[in-house]
Amino acid sequence: MEYEEAKTRIVEGLTKKSKVKSKFYFNDLAKILELKPRIAKKLINKLVIEEVLEYWSSGSTSMYGLKGAGKQASAEHED
Repeated sequence: MEYEEAKTRIVEGLTKKSKVKSKFYFNDLAKILELKPRIAKKLINKLVIEEVLEYWSSGSTSMYGLKGAGKQASAEHED
């Protein structure tokens, strides 16, 4: 799978589900891409680097979401 196709699938998939939740586990993204974890990880990391996705961690849980989506995004920009 090429990067642009992966980007389109992730953005469309997360946009459809964004009414329910804004953060997703790695396995959710790998399932959207229909790829094995090792291959999916490389594409997902590239999406984070290019700021299409953002990485979020509570310390024990790691999740991903569309950049600027969800309640957490607005709270992080407050001073």
